[in-house]
Amino acid sequence: MRGYIFSRRFLVLALTCSALLATLAGVLYVRSGISQAAYTAANHSVSAHPHYSYAGLPDGQHFQCQSPTALVHCYGPAQIRNAYSIQPVLDSGINGQGSTIVILDAFQAPHIEEDLKRFDRTFGLSNPKLNILTPDGLTPFDPTDPRQVNWSAEISLDVEWAHVVAPAATIDLVLAKSDQDADLGRVLHYAVTKNLGDVISMSFGENEACLDPAVGKQWHQDFLRATRAGMTLFSSSGDTGDAQSTCDNSANVKAVSQPAVDSLVTAVGGTQLVADTATGSYTHETTWNEPAFQLATGGGFSTMIGKPAFQYHMPGIGAYRAVSDVAYDAAIDGGVLAVWSDGPRGPRSFYIFGGTSAGSPQWAGIVALAVQLDHHRLGFLNPLLYAIGHSPKYGQAFNDITSGNNTITLSNSDGSSVTIPGYDAKVGWDPVTGWGSPRVSKLLPMLLATQKK
Repeated sequence: MRGYIFSRRFLVLALTCSALLATLAGVLYVRSGISQAAYTAANHSVSAHPHYSYAGLPDGQHFQCQSPTALVHCYGPAQIRNAYSIQPVLDSGINGQGSTIVILDAFQAPHIEEDLKRFDRTFGLSNPKLNILTPDGLTPFDPTDPRQVNWSAEISLDVEWAHVVAPAATIDLVLAKSDQDADLGRVLHYAVTKNLGDVISMSFGENEACLDPAVGKQWHQDFLRATRAGMTLFSSSGDTGDAQSTCDNSANVKAVSQPAVDSLVTAVGGTQLVADTATGSYTHETTWNEPAFQLATGGGFSTMIGKPAFQYHMPGIGAYRAVSDVAYDAAIDGGVLAVWSDGPRGPRSFYIFGGTSAGSPQWAGIVALAVQLDHHRLGFLNPLLYAIGHSPKYGQAFNDITSGNNTITLSNSDGSSVTIPGYDAKVGWDPVTGWGSPRVSKLLPMLLATQKK
C-alpha cells in the first residue's frame, strides 16, 4: 500500500469531495440483503462496556500494577504520554488550550467531577473546565442497574483520559437520558446543532444491523452536519473481535459496530501496548486479543455501508466500508488507570481500564492539540489519515501493528460457544488496527501540512 504515488493535494481534495458527494447522494448506505425484520424498534439500546480491574491504592503516583512483576500491568498519564510521543507536544506549550472536546455518553456518573479532581491530584495534572450538559434531563442513578453502572465507568474513563492527552482543553460531557438509540441520537443532534466543540468522541456501539434505519439516517445526517462545521468524529470499533450481538442479544455473529462504521467517523481499533511501566518507553504493540477475557478489538467489513472514496484502491477492501482506521492501547493487561467512585470498590477507587473505549477519547485529545497548534479545526480526518498512510512518511507518523488478529470465541445466551474468524494485522493498513497507533509529535505536523495541500 505504501507503493502508491499520489499528489497529496489532489488526493485529500478528491477524497474529501467524493466522500461528501457520495454521502449526499445516499451512496454510503447500502442495504445488502438485510431484511427489515433484522432491525429492532427505534428504542434499541446501544452498549458501553468498559472493562476494568481494581488497581489498589497508589503510593504517590505509583501503583502495584506498574511493577515489572505484576500479573496485570497498567499505565498512568506519564507512561501513555511518553509511549505515544504526546509529551514533546505538551512540552512545547501545546496542551489543548482554546479547544473543546465533546464526549457523548448515557445516564450519568454522579461523582465524575470529584473523581476527575482526585485523578488530577494523584497524577499532578491541572483541573480542566468540565461542562456537564443534559439536554433531555438526567435519569436518577441506580447503582443496582448494571447498564447504568457500566455507563458511569465509561464516563469516568472518557473524561479522565481525554483530559490526559489535552490537559487544557475544555470538556463538554453531553449525557443522554438513556442508552437507547433515539436518546443518544438526540444528544448527538444537540451537540452538533449547538456547535459545541471541535471534536466528538463516541465510545459506544452496536451491531450495524440493529440500528433502526430512521435513527441511523438521522445519526448520519448529524455526522454530515458536524463534518460541514469542521468537527472531527471518533468512535471505538468494539471489543468483541469481528463479532457483534444479534439484535435480541441471544447470539454472536460476524458484524461491525455502528457508529464506528459510518464513513464520516474515524474508527479506533485496539492494541496491546508493551512499554516500560515506569517511563513509558515504547517497546512494541500487537493486536488486542485477550482470550482469557473473551475480548478482542473490533474490526472488519460492513455489509450495509458502501466503500468510501478514501478507501478506494486499497488491496483487500471490496465494495463496503472497512474498519478500523487507526488504533490505540486497549488491553486490560496494559490498561490505563482511572478513578471511578461508582464501581464495586466504592468512592475514590482506582481501576485499570481496557477496551477500545479508551482510544476514542484519547484520539479526540490528539485532535484538540492539533486545533490549538493550527488555530483551526481539523475537520474530516479520514482523508488526511489515509493520505499519510499512503505517503513515504507513514512510518514516522504511525506505529505500524503487524502481529496478532481479532478472531474470538464467545458465549451465546444458551451457553453454547461460537468462534468468529477475524482478520490478521499486517504491514500498512489492516482492518484490526487500521494504520496503527499514533506517534503524536510527528503525526500532528503531518496532519496540518496534509490538510493545507
